[in-house]
Amino acid sequence: MKLHLILIIALTLLHTSVFAEDQSAKLANQLSNPVAALISVPIQYTLDEKIGPTEEGEVTVIKASPVVPFEINNDWIIITRTIIPVIDQKNIPVNGQGESGLGDIAASFFVSPKTPTNNGWIWGAGAIVLLDTASEDVLGAGKWGLGPTAVLLKQNNGWTYGALAHYLTDFAGGDDRADVEQLFLQPFLAYIIDSTKTTFALQSEVTRNLDSDETNAFVLFEVGQMFKIGSQIMQARIGARYWYETEPFGPQGTTFSARLFFLFPK
Repeated sequence: MKLHLILIIALTLLHTSVFAEDQSAKLANQLSNPVAALISVPIQYTLDEKIGPTEEGEVTVIKASPVVPFEINNDWIIITRTIIPVIDQKNIPVNGQGESGLGDIAASFFVSPKTPTNNGWIWGAGAIVLLDTASEDVLGAGKWGLGPTAVLLKQNNGWTYGALAHYLTDFAGGDDRADVEQLFLQPFLAYIIDSTKTTFALQSEVTRNLDSDETNAFVLFEVGQMFKIGSQIMQARIGARYWYETEPFGPQGTTFSARLFFLFPK
């Protein structure tokens, strides 16, 4: 299954005609901006291995993250970003056991000015909400959470660089479940080749559990390409994630990632 998925994405990148209209450069830049006024539906596939005391655990996640902007007035917009994960765990917590189903949904809401600052900075700030939606106890935190979130970035000469962060704490949920108190930081860097609309992206995601004093962190490198199938504009990305810090029995080493973005420009 993993090999088939890699081949399908590779063939798409190599043999689908590149979307080379004038609009494509703008769309490629908007995809690198978490608070761009662009409706998009990214679908991401990730695989993590070597989990658990025997290192035979495996977690596959397919995650849809629709992004929808709403105009407030001529100067401000609200951007909603909802992360909906479907999880498949194998040999977790021990060999022969596992669960599959819906995980916890997280929704972020950013208020952002439509134009950058005089120095060219783009920013957004708002709130993140954690929903107790997991179909099985082991696939979620069993808590409802809330906290602030913000993003700051700059774009020039094909480059995008910045960071996104949030703090999340629980306010309701099962008393028998661990408390949620989490810091999250996502620095990112991307470069777009204007002639081909190819994107090279590097980012890290660091999640610090303040309740247990444990950290999970990885770095992700991706290559993406804009293209069209019929009238549908898309971008495909393939990449590799390297876990450089995890909690005890967490994932290890280098893992595979793939994303497909469906774009709906106005």
